[in-house]
Amino acid sequence: MSDENKNNDIKEELPSCCQGKENKACKGILYGIIPHIGCILFVIASILGSTILIQFFKPLLMNRNIFYYMIGISFAFATLSSVLYLRKNKMLSWNGIKRKKGYLAIMYGTTIGISLLFFFVIFPLTANIGGVTAQVVGTSSLLKISVDIPCAGHASLITGELKTINGVEGVQFSMPNIFEVYYDKSRTSKEQMLSLDVFKEYPAKVIEG
Repeated sequence: MSDENKNNDIKEELPSCCQGKENKACKGILYGIIPHIGCILFVIASILGSTILIQFFKPLLMNRNIFYYMIGISFAFATLSSVLYLRKNKMLSWNGIKRKKGYLAIMYGTTIGISLLFFFVIFPLTANIGGVTAQVVGTSSLLKISVDIPCAGHASLITGELKTINGVEGVQFSMPNIFEVYYDKSRTSKEQMLSLDVFKEYPAKVIEG
């Protein structure tokens, strides 16, 4: 048997996830990130204070179901890539799927993982950028509310809207939907904060204050 045939036999014996030159993890990460680009840009715009960009991307987060759509888009990208890969390798069949289950597991696993990372880590962290100083906590009045947001991805929208009110000194977000608003009661009031348009879409319930 020639060396070339031996190499081919060895390659066939390797798990499917170890074969080929495709970087499955990178593709999964990419497909996990793409659907969140709008929200990422909204967060960046909020940090940089770009009013035009904030107003452009704000309607995305005002849609209660936007993150479910994003998850669907992530899976659509991953599925399309997987179908094209299987078709290219003439394995677009149940047997082909079984043989390439390692490839598919990495593709879908990283796609799901990136979405969960955004929902439970990145978006909650970005919602608290700037933080609340000990001085603000010690000298401000507190309004603690729970907001009916579908996931932590909307936290930046809520904190951003609250900070537009003159008199709000800081906002602290805690999972899953708790917001602590520190404010100067001589310049604003609980009623003014709760009258924001964002709370018409995502109702707020007062816990304290």
